[in-house]
Amino acid sequence: MQARSSTQQYLTGILSWLYRAFDAVATWVTQLSWWKFLLFACLTLTAAGILQEELFNGPAQEEIARAERDAGRRSEASILIDESGIRFNPRTRARSGAAEPAEPAEPVPPADPDAPEAPHPPLPPKPPAIGGSGINIHPGDDSVHIELPPQIGEELSNAIEAAVEDAAEQKVSRYHKQASTWFMNFVLLLLLALFGTKALVGGKKRADAEAQVANAAAEREAMQRQLSETKMQMMQAQVEPHFLFNTLASVEHLIRVDPPRASAMQRSLIQYLRAVLPQMRDNAVLTGLGREVDMVSAYLVLLKMRMEERLTVDLQIPDGLRSAAFPPMMLQSMVENAIKHGLECKPEGGTLRIVAEVADSKLRVTVTDDGVGFGVVPSDGTGLGLQTIRDRLKLLHGDSARLHIGANSPSGVIATIEVPYQLSKQA
Repeated sequence: MQARSSTQQYLTGILSWLYRAFDAVATWVTQLSWWKFLLFACLTLTAAGILQEELFNGPAQEEIARAERDAGRRSEASILIDESGIRFNPRTRARSGAAEPAEPAEPVPPADPDAPEAPHPPLPPKPPAIGGSGINIHPGDDSVHIELPPQIGEELSNAIEAAVEDAAEQKVSRYHKQASTWFMNFVLLLLLALFGTKALVGGKKRADAEAQVANAAAEREAMQRQLSETKMQMMQAQVEPHFLFNTLASVEHLIRVDPPRASAMQRSLIQYLRAVLPQMRDNAVLTGLGREVDMVSAYLVLLKMRMEERLTVDLQIPDGLRSAAFPPMMLQSMVENAIKHGLECKPEGGTLRIVAEVADSKLRVTVTDDGVGFGVVPSDGTGLGLQTIRDRLKLLHGDSARLHIGANSPSGVIATIEVPYQLSKQA
């Protein structure tokens, strides 16, 4: 059991390593553009061609051919060609290292001194000569000597050496040709595998990378939107108490000097709070333009009671555009900026005009005042109001929405917000 478990762990480790290696190669290949991949393939083929030339067609081939020729000369039998002829000596017995055992001799009876002496056996006859040459066979070592004229022996020796060299060279040439073909086929299969990996796995890798980028962008936009909304709420928290304190102080003063007017201002304050408090508690991204106009109208009624004849309000909001979608609290911020930095600090006051219209499939809301204009009165604010509006428009509508601030003639400021025209889901 332990051996089987160890084997399974070993195989699991190998498979895991192969998967990581394949994933790394696939990631690297998919990150390359197609022209870079083609350049890599050309460089790989060039390097493979150079390596093929050095390995299979260079000096190494000559060394292998020389070794093959030497091996061909060391055959099973020893053949020597000299001036006296051809000597053939088989090496089977010598290589085996043991001689054939001799047959046991028959027992020789003791010699009889009175018996006549046995005759000697006749010598074997010499082999007949063939064409002026002879073949001598030595039974003791199985060697053969063929006598040839010197000229024929030399030519035969040269012919045999040439045949051996040609056979060795052909064998080496076939080996190198086969090895060279295998090497180039391996390189081509490797490039083909990389091409298939890039074509098949590249789409999935790119989709995963794009999904990760999209998720990161969505999270970043969500964080930026949350930060923008937080800034807007902080700005409103700074503005509203100041406005409420001034309004309550005005109500207290009017109670002593003009109770009916104080009562009217109190009713206007209640109407304003009923309009603005639900809007401030609502976290909706978009609301209706009519709802924003009602809130601003209640705010301007209170300011009108404070500034009296110094403030003139001109609202040009068509009824058909009250259902258009508009970001919350932006119109309120634009009106507060116009009052605080333009009209309230002007001794004779002025006119505030709010116009809504549709142009080029966009809802355009313009707030115009004829106050003191830019830079006349130093600002004690944080300067985050207009920048926060721009950030919110960028997050909500991208490049299709904008805030434009310009100078009015002869004095004052024109602030315009453009957003895509669409109907609101809220009343």
